[in-house]
Amino acid sequence: MRRFDVVEPLLMLATVVQWLVLATLAGVVIGVGTSLFLLPLFYLTGKSAAVPLWAQMILLPAGGLANGLLLFYGYRANTTRLKDSVFAAVHDQGGKMPFKTCIIKPLAALITLSCGGSAGKEGPCSHIGASLAAGIGHVLKLNPELQRRIVACGVSAGFASVFGTPIAGAIYGVEVLAIGRIRHDFLFPAIIAGITSFQVSKWLGIPYQYYHIPSLPTFSELLFIETIAIGMICGLVAWLFVDLIHFSRNLFQQLRLRFGIWPPLMPLAGGILLALLILAIPTDYLGLSLPLMDRALSGEPMPYLGFLWKSLLVAITLGSGFYGGIVTPQFVIGAITGSACAHLLGISPALGAAVGLVAVVAASSNTPLAAILMGVELFGGLVGAIYVAGAAIAAYLIIGHRSVYPDQRLAYSKSSWLKVVPDMPVGQEKAHLSYGLLRWWKRR
Repeated sequence: MRRFDVVEPLLMLATVVQWLVLATLAGVVIGVGTSLFLLPLFYLTGKSAAVPLWAQMILLPAGGLANGLLLFYGYRANTTRLKDSVFAAVHDQGGKMPFKTCIIKPLAALITLSCGGSAGKEGPCSHIGASLAAGIGHVLKLNPELQRRIVACGVSAGFASVFGTPIAGAIYGVEVLAIGRIRHDFLFPAIIAGITSFQVSKWLGIPYQYYHIPSLPTFSELLFIETIAIGMICGLVAWLFVDLIHFSRNLFQQLRLRFGIWPPLMPLAGGILLALLILAIPTDYLGLSLPLMDRALSGEPMPYLGFLWKSLLVAITLGSGFYGGIVTPQFVIGAITGSACAHLLGISPALGAAVGLVAVVAASSNTPLAAILMGVELFGGLVGAIYVAGAAIAAYLIIGHRSVYPDQRLAYSKSSWLKVVPDMPVGQEKAHLSYGLLRWWKRR
């Protein structure tokens, strides 16, 4: 059928105007909301970072109990039976989220990070963004499809405001929804919301840090292969990180069911375990651990087992029932791993740290495009982008069909030799050998 030459451009123009208004509105509201979370977070974590070891060992169990009680009783306010998961909201609930519990997770994250729990700051911000966006959609009475888009905008705006990477944050909020598929109709509103939220947060005084890789060489094929090798190592580290988190969650869940433990006591047990571990593991790996990442990106040597200590503390923190984000730890683990491996290949530790940071995010979250853009925004430079791109894609493939987000949808297989059921949560679906490969093997 022949298209209407006038009507279609007018409808597209109306769509652009529609999302300029809606996404800007969402970005402003979310920028204010995330800033109201980040400002007290920076204050509290700054105070708790200076406490002595004995006080830290008391804070961890106390924070665990406070976390457990807050989440246990706070979620009783949710009478809608809607899940507050972004994946559930977009894929299953028509963009609806329980607004009454919007404040519960951010408060829990403040407790987690201020008492020393090893987690991230972006999870609460994406939750704030999605909840506020869902509330805006409800007030404006948007239809389910528009509601899904504005919730995705909210996630993007939350990520953009917390990391200071508006484009990468916007892409992350869309790309993370499904492995192997990006909703291109989500991109324009996500970018508008992300840029707006970032500008609002910056205006409200949220500090952002960017890095410069010193002495970045001109493009070299050998160096490109070496950075891909670091990406492959980071893919294996991300694999371990993801499996540790899932193992820890299952272990604490089984212990709770086996012994009939009251749920709020599980984070308390996790806090006690963390308090015992920091007698042997440096306290640098508690909390956000951003000074570790800064040191790695400045070229300081990092310990070979640093990634393991951070992964272990994060797994116990989140697995036992503390609440916090899971992307910031990927930054730290990646930077430590890349820096530690760099001298084995004879490359700059700072470049290795930058490559590792991007590679672990690409693998653990299954967001290679967002990770590459994040590398560009954080580190700058076309040549550096080439190196981080190769490493990010390599890590993304090495980790296989795993994710730190069990509810992330699995749209397409990463290999033609493997077969998956489309649109299943990655935590429920496992990849199988393809029929073609099995037939070839049988003939051999």
